[in-house]
Amino acid sequence: MTQTAAILRTGRKFDQVLRGAREVFMADGFEGASVDDIARAAGVSKATLYSYFPDKRLLFTEVAQTECKRLAENVISMIDDSKPAREVLTIAATQLAAFLVSDFSQQVFRVCVAERDRFPELGMAFFEAGPQNGQRHMVEYLEKAVAKGELAIEDVQIAAEQFSELCKVRIWTKAALGIQTSFSKSEIDEIALQAVDMFMARYGV
Repeated sequence: MTQTAAILRTGRKFDQVLRGAREVFMADGFEGASVDDIARAAGVSKATLYSYFPDKRLLFTEVAQTECKRLAENVISMIDDSKPAREVLTIAATQLAAFLVSDFSQQVFRVCVAERDRFPELGMAFFEAGPQNGQRHMVEYLEKAVAKGELAIEDVQIAAEQFSELCKVRIWTKAALGIQTSFSKSEIDEIALQAVDMFMARYGV
């Protein structure tokens, strides 16, 4: 990225654009979101919006990546490596399960599937910022837990992917198919607890 581009992608107006775009995309979806509505919600001119993002697809990608990175940073900030593995994994599972069925995550997933053929780079961008990024952080933690003797794992990459899948049980398919659109804290906590119990039964020492 050039220095000019780096400057353009920071600052108050850039943040306004992302917030406005997120609001409109969530309300109207990708196809229904107009540049005029996004500029209005962001409180900027269309010229300013286009100076950052000349293509609506690029803006949607940035919004998705920013939200995924925010989740990752939030989970990392809550994790204390000195705590027992079960406690750390429970925090991670709770945050991940809640994100997977959130309105934002489900909206992005639907767009990625709908635009798969015309807009394949969106799916890749979301995968890299979301699942792949989350699994990378989980691998780093699992390696530390193995080194401390808390977990016994031969393949930490597959274990990290298994952990993510366990956090989807029961709730994700219902959310993706629109069978259930909201989940209580107790439902999320139960899925997280069950995920950690199964993971520890397999890899706990």
